Amino acid sequence: MSKIDPTARVADGAVIGEGAEIGPFCIIGPHVTIGAGTKLLSHVNVTAQTTIGENCTIYPFASLGTPPQSLSYKGELTRLTIGNGCTIRESVTMNAGTVAGGGITSVGDRGYFMNCAHVGHDCHVGNDVIFATSATLGGHCEIGDFVFMGGLSAVHQFTRIGSQVMVGGICGVRGDIIPFGLVNGQYAALEGLNIIGMKRRKFTKERVAAVRSFYQKLFHGAGVFAERLERVQPLANDDPAIAEILTFIAGAKHRALCLPEDSKNNS
Repeated sequence: MSKIDPTARVADGAVIGEGAEIGPFCIIGPHVTIGAGTKLLSHVNVTAQTTIGENCTIYPFASLGTPPQSLSYKGELTRLTIGNGCTIRESVTMNAGTVAGGGITSVGDRGYFMNCAHVGHDCHVGNDVIFATSATLGGHCEIGDFVFMGGLSAVHQFTRIGSQVMVGGICGVRGDIIPFGLVNGQYAALEGLNIIGMKRRKFTKERVAAVRSFYQKLFHGAGVFAERLERVQPLANDDPAIAEILTFIAGAKHRALCLPEDSKNNS
């Protein structure tokens, strides 16, 4: 049985799952679905066609499904989906999608979003991510699984971040970041591989060495970047992580690739 505080306002049509808890002064819109066991502690606003998965914990003053911050938005009913087991801390904001961008913003399972983090309209965020305090996504970003976003970092709209990336704090991301990358700096530059993250994902020493060797050949080998990229294509067969990086690069859409500082003049 769900528990709804008498001071909360739950609109007709909202679906509240078994064992969910809606705390004091929460506001739940008519098109919202909240999964079983999810807890809204207090003062949480959920609107639009928002679906929140099971066993999430949402802290005070989070605002989920609010209208996209886009001049193209004309009041349409669009969507936000949040997966299971997420922790959403104080004052986090996640906007619904735009019709032009596909109409949906999506967040995967087991995400941890620290206070004041923001997920913009039409973003697609993977599983097991961590957004530190005030980490921010512009619209239409794509974020892979196991990504760590440092505090006060900001990602430009239409940017892709591959899986298992670590973004340093106070970092402006203006280019796509390869899977397993480590970026830092006022304007993000690729500093190497997220070796700690790879080890946490049970990469063996041999696998780490193979991906490191590939990385050096791709970003620090002889010739311009396009020539190096062509040379390393056969290495896709050496390790699934290498194949993932090459597939990510081949799938470029709107942004240039984030590169190491010392290779930007040789790309």
